[in-house]
Amino acid sequence: MSRILIVDDKEMMRDSVATMLARKGHSVTVAAGAQAAHQKIAERPFDALITDLQMPEMDGLELLAEVRRHDEQLPVIFMTAYGTVETAVSAMKQGAFDYLTKPFSGDELLVAVQRALEHGRLVKENQILRAAGGRGPTQTHEMIGGGPRMRQLKNRLTRIADSHGTVLVSGESGSGKEVAARWIHEHSPRSTMPFLAINCAALSTSLLESELFGHEKGAFTGADRLRKGRFELADGGTLLLDEISEIAPAIQAKLLRVLQERTFERVGCSRSRTVDVRVIATTNRDLPAEVARGTFRQDLYFRLNVLPVTMPPLRTIPDELSGLAAHFLAQVAAREGRPVKSIEPAALELMGQYPWPGNVRELQNVCERAAVLTSDDEVRASLIQPWLAAAPVTRPAAMIEAAPAAANGISCEYEDAALGVICDGKLTLEDVERESIIATLKQNQGHRQRSAAALGIGVRTLGLKLKKWKEQHLVAETL
Repeated sequence: MSRILIVDDKEMMRDSVATMLARKGHSVTVAAGAQAAHQKIAERPFDALITDLQMPEMDGLELLAEVRRHDEQLPVIFMTAYGTVETAVSAMKQGAFDYLTKPFSGDELLVAVQRALEHGRLVKENQILRAAGGRGPTQTHEMIGGGPRMRQLKNRLTRIADSHGTVLVSGESGSGKEVAARWIHEHSPRSTMPFLAINCAALSTSLLESELFGHEKGAFTGADRLRKGRFELADGGTLLLDEISEIAPAIQAKLLRVLQERTFERVGCSRSRTVDVRVIATTNRDLPAEVARGTFRQDLYFRLNVLPVTMPPLRTIPDELSGLAAHFLAQVAAREGRPVKSIEPAALELMGQYPWPGNVRELQNVCERAAVLTSDDEVRASLIQPWLAAAPVTRPAAMIEAAPAAANGISCEYEDAALGVICDGKLTLEDVERESIIATLKQNQGHRQRSAAALGIGVRTLGLKLKKWKEQHLVAETL
């Protein structure tokens, strides 16, 4: 159902247009003048604006200029009894979508509105695709598994999907939190509306605020145009806030207000806007513990934890291993155009003995690697055994030996030629932490997300530590 705003100082005209559009199933709002229309547009989004050109106090062209300050893409249709070429050209140059000369028929109005709505829909879809990183809505997300625990989880997700409440998905890294969030959206009444996601740990505080809430033109250096945020673009749909525990206190306060009142302000604007967005947050941290430490707001935690979901670690559901592995092998085969490979029993037994610290994501990577590298019709234990045996190491052996000494302030010396890690003299706990992080980054070829997961810290925490050490010239600028 499209939301249309009609502006005309003559009551009979605006009521007549509103009645025709309402009969076609549109949600219609009316305003008796440009000032009232301007206030309504600032408060909530519309899909199209139909306005008279000649009005007292502020005419249609002045209203158009004000509208463009809030929404550069809103389709605007002018109505006027003064259908001169000059006014039409002036309106089109300033961004009007169409122009109707009074008196016009109902069919003319409906055709113009339909074209405007289709244009606006295409523009919004393009914005949403850009915000989603180019990933279209055609991909579906499955919850694989038929064991008792997975059936229980699916039943819970089904109940949650049928509601509109805020969801908090907890679980270890790689356990499928984002898949669960997307599954909830795809099976919800909002499934035809946008689904957008943002990684809260990957952005600085100022950039995250702009990405979430948008900004006005000129709000800060480099803001050369108005930009809608994820909340605005996801209106009517779902917004996934990944790694919610990593957001700064200032953003936590703004997020709390959106959850409580469904209103927010763009950066650089004092006018509040109303949105209808379902929030799904994910975290791999213990949020109650973060609340106890004072790093996460208790009131925000309560607002997020309306419908909690906990994703089980893969090691706790060994009965799902064979089904998941077969699914991932089939995915690779379909993508690569190859025959589907099976898994020999010995390989499955080996998988069942492995703790899977990277959970489902790690299993998916192992299956893809096996499907590509094996020349046999089945995946053998001899192929995957070296990969499972090589458990990730978060720091070199020398660091493990040095740590107890450092804790007691004892002098130590070592050098690791492969990593270039040198310790000479007194070690502090921060020294041990720093060198452990450096070693992990080198092991993961500088990939911060993988390194943070291996270390058990957030990506934002890792970035802040590296920034501090770079300023102190304790680590290389290339890290």
